[in-house]
Amino acid sequence: MKIFNSLTKNVEEFVTNEPGKVNMYTCGPTVYHYAHIGNLRSYIMEDVLEKTLRYSGYDVKRVMNITDVGHLSSDADTGEDKMIKGAKREHKTVMEIAKFYTDAFFDDCAKLNIKVPDVVEPATNCIDEFINMIGTLLDKGYAYKAGENIYFDTSKLKSYYVFGNQSEEELMVGVRDDVSEDTNKRNRNDFVLWFTKSKFEDQALKWDSPWGVGYPGWHIECSCISMKHLGESMDIHCGGIDNMFPHHTNEIAQSEAFTGHKWCNYWFHVHHLVEQGADGKAGKMSKSKGEFLTVSLLEEKGYDPIAYRFFCLQSHYRKPLLFSYDALDQAVGTFRKLKNRIASIEAEGEVRDEVIKEWHDKFTESVGNDINTSMGITLVYDVLKSDITGNEKRAVIEDYDKVLSLDLLKEESAEAGADDELVAYIEAKIEERKEAKKNKDFAKADAIRDELAAKGITIKDTREGVVWTI
Repeated sequence: MKIFNSLTKNVEEFVTNEPGKVNMYTCGPTVYHYAHIGNLRSYIMEDVLEKTLRYSGYDVKRVMNITDVGHLSSDADTGEDKMIKGAKREHKTVMEIAKFYTDAFFDDCAKLNIKVPDVVEPATNCIDEFINMIGTLLDKGYAYKAGENIYFDTSKLKSYYVFGNQSEEELMVGVRDDVSEDTNKRNRNDFVLWFTKSKFEDQALKWDSPWGVGYPGWHIECSCISMKHLGESMDIHCGGIDNMFPHHTNEIAQSEAFTGHKWCNYWFHVHHLVEQGADGKAGKMSKSKGEFLTVSLLEEKGYDPIAYRFFCLQSHYRKPLLFSYDALDQAVGTFRKLKNRIASIEAEGEVRDEVIKEWHDKFTESVGNDINTSMGITLVYDVLKSDITGNEKRAVIEDYDKVLSLDLLKEESAEAGADDELVAYIEAKIEERKEAKKNKDFAKADAIRDELAAKGITIKDTREGVVWTI
């Protein structure tokens, strides 16, 4: 299996610390609002990565954090805590906000067939671990106290910009919106490990620490939660491309200062879902721009969330994906036709183990080459066009769907996507076809089948009678 490593900027053979086992970490949501479909693109692709690893024979342990404290409205330790912002917006407590939006996030994941990670850990569960790591960094000279806060000292590192995607000039105050001057810092790149009341007097969540009552910075949580469950060395760490700097850069800095050795071997970053603005320019999807696109909104507009997953899988995770309703409509049409073709496979013939293995190996090789999901979908079409038996086709597609998770063999209910008028029309046509076949007018029966197919409706003769899907 090969994966593009953001750290080296090369597609590399994936070699784990322990043969056959993968320790995997994915940055979870900050649960102050609904996840938008741009956020969820990352989780879809991370889900495919995990399932591809399992499909390839690895024993995977995947850990994800839930950020319910410490993430400020700027990723550079400035602005208001996002959780406080959410609580004020909805007149609820921070913990009520965290519970509601954590549940909403996993509801969205379920609709998109995203597997829940093996371990999900809220940041507020790990205050003792944060304090322990910060104390060690202070003892080692990698952290200092200033203005009652604890900061990580980036000047003690041989190399800070490990991803090579930032420069000193880019971090000058006023050049970027997310950079502002903090006079407590010794160096412009230093970041907060622990805030005290000197930052926010009205912080809702705060804990005792050796440095005063306060709360953790955002970056410390992923380092500690991963080490709590995966140990001090990790195989692969995932997140959106916007997490690369400063979040993942800071994670590496504090983790390797703490352990004294390399922390994570492979970094997997998913690029943005972008949308076209009124000015015609494409930009990163966010919660603050335009229509707030959530899974629920797509459902309200009549879209199946799995069709959105299909839309994402048609593109490579390392390319920005342009979203528009026209593009989504095209994906819906393609997906519907694909499902119809699969539904029409005749259940006939034997299932030979060697045939299943041959197609399994093709999928492992293709999708295992840097998570090439579009190639995985192409292979489904190749299966449909092949001369293997109908039962073998269904078995191979079922096997592929362990990774793609598109419900390719799932029979849709008659009610799905159909109003009463359409149901009545379909049932009338089925009855008309039945009469035609009874009168041995097979040309008319075929014409009715074709008429329904042209409307995206597939009919199938079974022992129990005629079933139909949209």
